[in-house]
Amino acid sequence: MFIKSLRSLFVMLVIPLVLSMGLGLSASAMAADDQSSQQQAVQTSDADLWRAVKAGESGYTVAKGVETGVLINVVGNEGEIVRNQYLTPVMGITVVGVFAAFLFFYLVNGPSKLSKGFSGKMVLRWSKADLWIHWVMATSCLALIFTGLNIMLGKHVLQPYIGEGLWAALIYGSKTIHDWVGPIFIVSWLLCVVKWMPMQTFKMYDLKWFLVVGGYVNFGPFKGQHPDSGFANAGEKLWFWSLTLFGLFIAASGLMLVLPGLDLPREASMAALLIHSISAVIIIAFTIVHIWMATVLSEGGMECMVSGYCDENWAVQHHNVWYDEMRDSNSIVYKD
Repeated sequence: MFIKSLRSLFVMLVIPLVLSMGLGLSASAMAADDQSSQQQAVQTSDADLWRAVKAGESGYTVAKGVETGVLINVVGNEGEIVRNQYLTPVMGITVVGVFAAFLFFYLVNGPSKLSKGFSGKMVLRWSKADLWIHWVMATSCLALIFTGLNIMLGKHVLQPYIGEGLWAALIYGSKTIHDWVGPIFIVSWLLCVVKWMPMQTFKMYDLKWFLVVGGYVNFGPFKGQHPDSGFANAGEKLWFWSLTLFGLFIAASGLMLVLPGLDLPREASMAALLIHSISAVIIIAFTIVHIWMATVLSEGGMECMVSGYCDENWAVQHHNVWYDEMRDSNSIVYKD
């Protein structure tokens, strides 16, 4: 009887204990499953969040301004890739390639000599105002070119070979000069366009100028050919209209980049930067050509932009239409 009572007591104690353990294990399993589900949901939510951020989707922020809700701007990143991987190498190739091409041409061809030599009679070609406009624009343009090249190419060409302190000063100085010289170039560029545009109309005889390379070739079938040309030859007209168009692009995009009050969206800023860089590449190429043509390739050409006068034989050989018009109208002004 006593043993039977012990068995009953044991059953009464063990069964609740077993049930309690079973319920506890079930509850723990359910809690673990719930926690795992929550963690998975959080991970999925984080992945979706960052996927949206990387895609450039806009979120919410209390900050005020343009695109403050966008954490990563896709267009900006893609524009930076285009600038660094394509435009920067193209700019370097343009500078080296165009300069090398004209150096090779000069070494093979030599300068374009005056067929009748210098006459000693100097004819007025440019006024004092023209000279001031030209040299202010030329100086500011060269300053922008050299500082712009340092900004674009300096980290590849100079930075690895100079100290960090010197590089910091150099890049800061380039950026400062670039920003402050820009308005000077814009004003002089605008005066140049307004004052010189009437002389830059293309004529039918300009086509022959291109066909015979302006008469600058000293060998082969082009040797000795001096095509007709007005006040500006066809090459100068091409340079003028390129400067007019891409100078406008450079001026507008440059103002967009440096004026803080505009508060432009990132897409507009990147578009301005790319337009600025592409236009700069074209202007740099034409500037190198212009300098070569005006200095070493054209005998007597540089004197025009120094004193404003050109030798009469130079005028007859390189700008005969203009010279004939002045002669026929009796408006030639000689230097005393």
